Amino acid sequence: MSAAAFAVRPASSRQLAGTGTLLRFALRRDRVLIPVWVAVNALMVLSMPNTLEGLYGTPAERAALIGQMTTNSSLRAMIGPVFGDSLGALTAWRVGVYAGALAAVVGLLVVVRHTREEEESGRQELVASGMVGRRASLTAALLAAAVANGVLALLVAAGLAGRGAAGAVAFGLGIAGVGMVFATTAAIVAQLTESARLARGLTAAVLGAAFVLRAAGDSATDDGSSPLTWASPLGWLTNLRAFAGERWWVLGLLAGAVLAQGAVAYALAGRRDLGMSFLPSRPGPAAGRLGGAGALAWRLQRGGVLGWSAGFLLAGLVYGGMAEGAADLVGDNEGARRIFERMGGRSGLTDAFLAAMAGMLGLVAALFVVASVLRLHGEETSGRAEPVLAGAVGRLRWAAGHLAVAFGGAVLLMLLAGAGLALGHGERPGPVLGACLVQVPAVWVIGGVTVLLYGVAPRAATAAWGVAGAVLLLGWIGPALDAPRAVLDLSPFAHLPKLPGGTMQWPPLWILTALAAALVAAGLAGLRRRDLTA
Repeated sequence: MSAAAFAVRPASSRQLAGTGTLLRFALRRDRVLIPVWVAVNALMVLSMPNTLEGLYGTPAERAALIGQMTTNSSLRAMIGPVFGDSLGALTAWRVGVYAGALAAVVGLLVVVRHTREEEESGRQELVASGMVGRRASLTAALLAAAVANGVLALLVAAGLAGRGAAGAVAFGLGIAGVGMVFATTAAIVAQLTESARLARGLTAAVLGAAFVLRAAGDSATDDGSSPLTWASPLGWLTNLRAFAGERWWVLGLLAGAVLAQGAVAYALAGRRDLGMSFLPSRPGPAAGRLGGAGALAWRLQRGGVLGWSAGFLLAGLVYGGMAEGAADLVGDNEGARRIFERMGGRSGLTDAFLAAMAGMLGLVAALFVVASVLRLHGEETSGRAEPVLAGAVGRLRWAAGHLAVAFGGAVLLMLLAGAGLALGHGERPGPVLGACLVQVPAVWVIGGVTVLLYGVAPRAATAAWGVAGAVLLLGWIGPALDAPRAVLDLSPFAHLPKLPGGTMQWPPLWILTALAAALVAAGLAGLRRRDLTA
């Protein structure tokens, strides 16, 4: 398109010029992130009907489950209320909240990456110097999130159609709608903040608040009628009642929230200069507490560490309080007992539940380590690492500061998770703390893989998210699908002792720790030899 043709186009059209090109570029950059996380989410949902059929195959077993959920407020807080006894309704109950939360995470990551992160790195300024509309980048980012959520909705609807076409369509659209609500939330936050890291953190905090509101509401009522439930988009997904007399009008709430937040994001984008924000960062001192590379790394990542720490402590408290209720829910159901035993080891059911929850929190901690290590990649590609390294700071010393935060932060998260589990369950902290700390070597292995990718092949560094997603898939879905042991063993978490209740085994921990150290060493060696990217 010529400059003259661009100039004579209507103002509304010029605002979106180049959107298609930027969308294709965004999808190309996210060709690993989007497919992996969409596949993880879809497989989690689509695997559930067969699992539930094996656990609750008769109407009497399903009726007993519904009766237990009606009186078990702690499990309603974790999963939500159940509205029907069909396998479709039980699937929507069992995975709906978590599928919506995963869709929200993907939406916020995609939008922040292609808006605020591009501005922060300076690449958006180069793009904007061409014939690109003012709102083209924001539109392309939202469309990329819409593509991810649209594909997820299609997979869910097609995979569950046999359980009821109407319910499958409603459930797929509901999950995608929640994803887009938080994508547009991220679009607003990206206009308000000057840092991509802060934008991701604040949007994740909104998602966490939405989960807490829904949990509080669902624990208070067994029919989703609490005002706290209705205050949360995750609660809207619950109240959509897929496969149980669908409330189609609830989709209107999701669509209205997406349109309203999108309009706010577009309005804000038109009222600020490129690279600026409505809440600019306060400049900090260049000396004193920030005089070293390690102190600088902590300053850059302390917000994320504190946010993750609060989340792990809260999750530990919630899961610890549900331990006895989970044992009551499983009761004499041998299928459910076997799943818990595969996840948590062959011990008392309460110990097996606590071991399974410790393992799940370890899997989530691996996401923290990946994000924290990849902060090195963000500092390098944005150009902020270059002035630091131009001084009397070597590459290894610079990287060591961020790695100390990442790997030490993983220990802190698991300690807080163990403390929360112990307090919530009301037992001695020793066994539960040990159960959480044994997850650390496996978390470090995922961190080591991330360091290796960043140091040796920085362009493929984001593939670490794919590794973390695959490990999550094996840990969450593998036991329920009765996956072969050889497949489960691909995850480092599969080799850990199942505590509490199991036998402590030190050799796997030493081997995993040594493997993590070797991966980190190889990654740092690669970083030391290669050129820095611009």
